[in-house]
Order: sequence, then structure tokens, then C-alpha cells
Amino acid sequence: MAGHSKFKNIMHRKGAQDKKRSNLFSKFSREITVAAKMGMPDVDMNPRLRLAVNAAKAQSMPKDNIQRAIDKAAAAGGEDYEEVRYEGYGPGGSAIIVEALTDNRNRTATNVRNAFAKNGGNLGASGSVAHGFERLGLIEYPASAGDEDKVLEAAIEAGADDVESSDDGHSIWTQMESLHEVAKALESGLGLADSVKLAWKPSLTVSLDEKEATSLLKMIDMLDDDDDVQTVWGNYEIADEVMDKLG
Repeated sequence: MAGHSKFKNIMHRKGAQDKKRSNLFSKFSREITVAAKMGMPDVDMNPRLRLAVNAAKAQSMPKDNIQRAIDKAAAAGGEDYEEVRYEGYGPGGSAIIVEALTDNRNRTATNVRNAFAKNGGNLGASGSVAHGFERLGLIEYPASAGDEDKVLEAAIEAGADDVESSDDGHSIWTQMESLHEVAKALESGLGLADSVKLAWKPSLTVSLDEKEATSLLKMIDMLDDDDDVQTVWGNYEIADEVMDKLG
């Protein structure tokens, strides 16, 4: 198990900036509704629903909103969302995976394609970049959860596979099928995580210069602003000095 890594979390600008997104609660609601519809509307009996609810709570989503999203799953004639994944290349040869929940595949595909095309990217066929990623569970804690040694010890005890710690926080990686169990075990020592989700971890990363990074971040912002898009993953690394220039 690695105790420390300079590797940045591949989710785009998480934390405070994510909270500014006006549609953040909408995305959480959609995931909660889909999770509740696919299984039991009980967090103790439905691991995916529990992860979705915990993620929403970590971003201070009101309990009433969470319950409404769960109730919507049982409502007759409610929205019927399906999971769709898009893959393609962004600026600098970066590989990008976009996950969406949509009730209109044509609309979502058009919006995602436009986001790629307008920012120097190119949407590819299904499977075109996923082979360069590993599907894993990701549990994120803020730096305030503890120092590197404390988090590493808790992660080992909980059965995690890897930990990456930096000044921004801690990323704890697990096998997909162990995510729910490991996340629950970590709560006793570290508290509620900032986020618990399935993730795409790249086998190799590419470094972007300032121009490439500017285009890529514009593309990701455009994708993030789309109600249908849930998560955006990539194999890019942006050096601290480049991020500082970009502000």
C-alpha cells in the first residue's frame, strides 16, 4: 500500500468549487432516485443508495431534498433515467470519461459532443479510452481528517488497497466490490467521508501545459454545467505552477 503520492485526484476541482455549481443538488437527487429505483429504497439494504445519500450529506444537501429524491423512485410516471458513458480525447491527448444519467440520450450525446468539439477535444467510440483506466472505489477525506499516518493506518485496518495523501486531502482506493464495506469501516475512525464513489483511475497520466490545461478546464466546466452529466474523469495532470497561473 502506498502511503503518499503526488498524484492529484482526477476529479476536476472538487470541494468548494463543486459547491458553487447551481445544479449540484440536482445531480445528487438524480443519482439518489436512480439508486433507489434500482434496489430497495432503504440505505441499509441498498449499498448504492447509501453511497449516494452519504455523498449528498457530505455536501450539506438538506434531508428533505434527499427524502424527496428517494420517494420519487416509487412515484408512478416519474422520470426514467438510464446510465450512459461517453469516452473521448481532450486537449493534449488527455483521455476523458464522462458518466451521465439521462432521460434523453440524443440530447445528452449532442451536449457532450459539443463540449468536446468546442474545446479541442474529440468524442470517441465506446471503449476507446476506458482500457487505459481501472474501475475502482474511491473514498475521499479532507486533510482535517488526520495526518498521513493516521489515515494510512485506518485505511489498512479497513481493508483498503491504496492511499494518496496531499495537502488537499486523502484519497483512499479500494476494489469496486469492497467500496461499501471499506467506507463503513472507515467511518468509526475518520468520520463521514467527503465522498464515496466508483471511480476511473488511469494507468498512466499525461501532463498538460498552460494552453492545453485552459482548454481542458473549459471543456470540463461545460460538461459539469450539463444537468445530465454526473462525473468527469481524466488521465491528465496539471502541475501546481500551471494551476497557479490559471488562478
